[in-house]
Amino acid sequence: MTTTLTPYQVLALPMPENDADATTIGDYLIKLLATLWDEKEGFDGKKPFGNSDWDGDLVVALIQAGAIEGELDEDRCIEFCDDDAAEELIAAAIQALGTGRDPL
Repeated sequence: MTTTLTPYQVLALPMPENDADATTIGDYLIKLLATLWDEKEGFDGKKPFGNSDWDGDLVVALIQAGAIEGELDEDRCIEFCDDDAAEELIAAAIQALGTGRDPL
């Protein structure tokens, strides 16, 4: 069973250990944008924080919070998840960062 969250609640979700050292999804997204800004054309979209599965860190946080259907193995690797729901929640959270108000 999933929990319905607003974009602002998604931004406040805690992150598992990650290469960006972000504590929340919002913090992670801000660090991602800051890295893009700092590195400009040198930005590595595949490995912005040195890990090619960087977007999976966000999905893990959503699964752990019960925001999307999914399952993790003992190493916190994604066994399966609702990719569409994850995409929708993260996209709405990104919009919330930019508008300063809850878009839903």
